[in-house]
Amino acid sequence: MSGHANSLRAILLALGANFSIFVAKLVAALVTGSGAMLAEAVHSLADCGNQMLLLLGVRQARRPPSDAYPLGWGRALYFWSFLVAMLLFSVGGMFSIYEGIHKLYAPEPLKWPWLAIGVLLFSILVEGVSMHGCLREVNKERAGRSLWRWFRESRSSELLVIFGEDFAALVGLVLALAALLATVLTGNLVFDALGTLAIGALLVLVAMALAAQVKALLIGQGVEESRRKAMLDFLQQRPEIEHVFNLLTMHMGPDVMVAIKARMRRMDSGHAMVGAINTVEREFRAQFGEVRWSFFEPDVED
Repeated sequence: MSGHANSLRAILLALGANFSIFVAKLVAALVTGSGAMLAEAVHSLADCGNQMLLLLGVRQARRPPSDAYPLGWGRALYFWSFLVAMLLFSVGGMFSIYEGIHKLYAPEPLKWPWLAIGVLLFSILVEGVSMHGCLREVNKERAGRSLWRWFRESRSSELLVIFGEDFAALVGLVLALAALLATVLTGNLVFDALGTLAIGALLVLVAMALAAQVKALLIGQGVEESRRKAMLDFLQQRPEIEHVFNLLTMHMGPDVMVAIKARMRRMDSGHAMVGAINTVEREFRAQFGEVRWSFFEPDVED
């Protein structure tokens, strides 16, 4: 982890983009009286709802620990992120596939196609701005890794979801534009139906990939392997520690819980041993700022 991404900024950018697209589609629907464009406007409004759910998750994750929730609410982010992935699958993907099949068997003539093309071009521009902002935050975490590797290894569920949504939305808009242009140029309505099916398949694939990543975090995923190695190296180099038996980590939203079992070097007294453990824990947290909870189990030779 070379840097800390601002997930909240990425969510707000995506929310602003989706709301702008919703307004553009709604205006086009009111001007043309197109039911299809109105349905698209509702679809974009549903995307805004997804971002609102992520904002709710971010807010809940900041709740302080209590007796009922001693490790805090950080993992609430994973619940809401998983829910958004499921909504993307059902409301976005499956509905688009249904629409595509419906258009294949009951094609409807295009109304005001050039206005629809204008709305799509505007949407691509706005979604591109959102994607650019999201990538800026992703790059703070990537540390030179490919986007695919970052996607597989990242523990920022909300940033994963925003990236997946922006990617699917941008590619989907390009597919929609290509299908609409092909329909206008050829007069064949099959292109419009095939474009809708392709968008649905894309949304389903992205939603499944996001759900798989967030599921791992819900189950209880540790820190990235490179981060765990850095923690082990730090502990093994401490003069107070003779040998590290085990290091367990678990992400609790943006925070991390760590459990350490290590053999301490022989001390003159129990008081000195406690002081050494406190020193190691204090400097460990200073080195790894994401660690909020640490549990240290010492072991000494007989």
